[in-house]
Amino acid sequence: MSRIQEAFTGGKAFIPFITAGYPDLETTRAALIEAQENGADLIEIGIPFSDPTAEGPVIQTANVRALDGGITTDMVLDFIREVREDGTVTVPMVFMTYANVIYSYHEGGEGDADGSDGSDRGRYGFCRRCAEVGIDGLILPDVPFEEKDQFEDACRQNGIDLISLIAPTSEDRIVQIASEAQGFIYVVSSLGVTGVRTAITTDIGSITSKIREVTDVPCAVGFGISTPAQAAAMAAVSDGAIVGSAIIRIIDQYGTAAPPHIGEYVRSMKDAMRS
Repeated sequence: MSRIQEAFTGGKAFIPFITAGYPDLETTRAALIEAQENGADLIEIGIPFSDPTAEGPVIQTANVRALDGGITTDMVLDFIREVREDGTVTVPMVFMTYANVIYSYHEGGEGDADGSDGSDRGRYGFCRRCAEVGIDGLILPDVPFEEKDQFEDACRQNGIDLISLIAPTSEDRIVQIASEAQGFIYVVSSLGVTGVRTAITTDIGSITSKIREVTDVPCAVGFGISTPAQAAAMAAVSDGAIVGSAIIRIIDQYGTAAPPHIGEYVRSMKDAMRS
């Protein structure tokens, strides 16, 4: 059992998403501490990227502002190493990022452990660094199931779980995707990009039932969840809930003073999922 799967063994898991470096890395550090202390079981870290196609306007703006502040992929990796080495964050962490971030990664210009040339350097070099700094998994929303083998070997060699996504449109592919899943399965609640929604109308229960037919890998629901009632409803038919835009909105509102408010929010969501 991987560290990610262990995060689901204590009950329904709450997974907050935070864009690294928005508004700065010290605020991110404080937000991670607050999230962990208030019940986060697993934390999803967004690496700032100029074209985050799965994200709605709230997280897109956070990406742009982090990049404008000078945040780079190597800075995020070094930051994760720091919070792991000093014991700040002990829960599992996964990166939410995009294929181009990994393909273009050339840390130090070094070759790869498998002896490959620059065409593979990004994938193997990035996954190696993820393992070195303490990242447990990768979510790549722009990589379809049929193309995951481009990253699967690099992840496997470095003990990184490559997280599968299942959407309402997956339909006949649900069983196939679930049967090969690692870590946890990210169930996308709604069509479109991330963002707060007033209601989630997708029949999540039918999706998770199909998943349960072929695997016991836990599944958590994301996209659109923002209220304790929504979190509780999604947790009732799955193993956990993922929240991103609502947390970024707290940072939008409070800036560097946001972490305590994030802690309060995480606690309210976790409490609702326990009830």
